[in-house]
Amino acid sequence: MEQLHIIPDRSRIGETLELAEDYHAAFEYNDFFNPAVLDDKRKIDELISFYVKQPRDRSRDTMHGAFLDITIHSEDSLIRQASERRIRQSMEIARELGVRGVVFHTGRLHGFRDERYLKNWLDVNEAFFRGLLQEYPKQQIYMENMFDEAPDILAQLAKRLEHEPRFGVCLDYAHAAVTDIAGEQWVEALAPYIRHMHINDNDEVNDLHQEIGTGKIDWKAFDREMRRFQVKASILIEMKDLGRQRRSMEYLKKNKLYPFAENTD
Repeated sequence: MEQLHIIPDRSRIGETLELAEDYHAAFEYNDFFNPAVLDDKRKIDELISFYVKQPRDRSRDTMHGAFLDITIHSEDSLIRQASERRIRQSMEIARELGVRGVVFHTGRLHGFRDERYLKNWLDVNEAFFRGLLQEYPKQQIYMENMFDEAPDILAQLAKRLEHEPRFGVCLDYAHAAVTDIAGEQWVEALAPYIRHMHINDNDEVNDLHQEIGTGKIDWKAFDREMRRFQVKASILIEMKDLGRQRRSMEYLKKNKLYPFAENTD
C-alpha cells in the first residue's frame, strides 16, 4: 500500500498519534502556510518544538508550504520578492522539521490562457524551483493544481523538470473534480510525474473537503484510474477532523479502493 498521510490535530495529539499508528500514516503539517504564523517567529519555533518532541519518525512527513497570494511569476518585483521569501520560509521550516517534502500551489490565474503569460509562468517556475532544489538538497518539492482549469500547463512544467528526481506533482483530485475536465484526463496527463496526492470529497462544484464517500466524486473510477495509469504516490486524506479522516480511510479500505486496492497484477 502507498504511504498514507493525515493532517495532525495538535489539540488532540494523542488521538492523532493513535490514528497514524493504526494506518501506518505519516503527517502532513498544515500549520505553516498561514501568513499570520509566518510573520511570527516565536509561533513558528513553538510549533516546530511541539512536533519535534512527539515520539515519532518525521522523515516520511510532508508539509503544506505557503500558497496564499504566492505569485513568483509576477511582473511586479515587490510581489515576486515577497512570494519567494514566503516559499523559502516554508523550505526552512521543512528543513528544521526534517520532513521529506513540501507542497506548493501553481498560483496560476484560473482560465487565463494568454500565451505570453503561460510562457512566463513556465519559465519562471522552472528556473526558481530548479534552483530551490539545489538550495535544499534533503527536501522534495511537489507542485499542486489549485485553480488550474486543465492539467496541461502543470504537465509541461513537470516535463521540463522530469530529470529532477526530487520534483513532482501533487495531484489534488478534489480540485480536479470541480473542473470541466474529467478526472481520468487529469490522471493520464500527470501520471508520469505524480509523487504525492490530496484526496477528499465534494459536490463536483465547490472544494468542500468532505469526508470520502459522502460527496459526488466517483471513487471507483478514481481507483480504476490509479490502476490503469499505474500511479504510485503518497496520499493525504485532506481534512482536519480526526473522525472524518478515520471514516474516509475506512471507506477506502472497506471498498478496496486506492491506496487499499488489492494487487491485481
